[in-house]
Amino acid sequence: MTTVNFSRVPSSVALVAGAASLLMTLAACGSGTDTSSTSTPSVAEVVTSSVTETPAAAATCPTAAPAKGGTPEWTLTGTSGSVAVTGSTDTAAPDINVDTPFSVAETQVHTLQAGDGPVVADTATVSVCYMGVDGRDGAVFDSSYERGAPVDFPLDGVVPGFQKAIAGQKVGSTVAVAMTSADGYPNGQPSAGIQPGDTLIFAIKILSASS
Repeated sequence: MTTVNFSRVPSSVALVAGAASLLMTLAACGSGTDTSSTSTPSVAEVVTSSVTETPAAAATCPTAAPAKGGTPEWTLTGTSGSVAVTGSTDTAAPDINVDTPFSVAETQVHTLQAGDGPVVADTATVSVCYMGVDGRDGAVFDSSYERGAPVDFPLDGVVPGFQKAIAGQKVGSTVAVAMTSADGYPNGQPSAGIQPGDTLIFAIKILSASS
């Protein structure tokens, strides 16, 4: 069992600045182009070029480490390994524990905590807090919780697994997705440490959505 170490994600000015560019366009994500740099990129650098970071005054993501010892809200046995996920609270980040190497044959989505807002359209622009973990090694490759600020992006500009996780959910919901490499980065994303074939796990809090 690999326990995600929340403090592993670097917190730096460069990382925060890069958040506006991981959620690169789908074409760029599938190109396999090596965009590696000296700092670990955010999902906003790996997932879409149209992501913007929400001003801290408008909304925040809790930065405290999650409490240990609770019952996970979702457990999933994959084709190899398993994952246990607990969503974020008002004061703490989510908890993602991976028995590595973890992989799935089909993308799986689970609502951890249902919201009571409007249903998110598949072309909506959303504001979310998220944490991404690589199933191969259990490493956190990006987390807006670490930065303390959500990101905004259009669902039609992200990798398919992210859209599948959020579209159809209600605003206010916390969801988890275990996405296949085909729904994430089939050619990998070297700058984030993602290799071809890696299953990715995200815990996502949907703060708002607009058409």
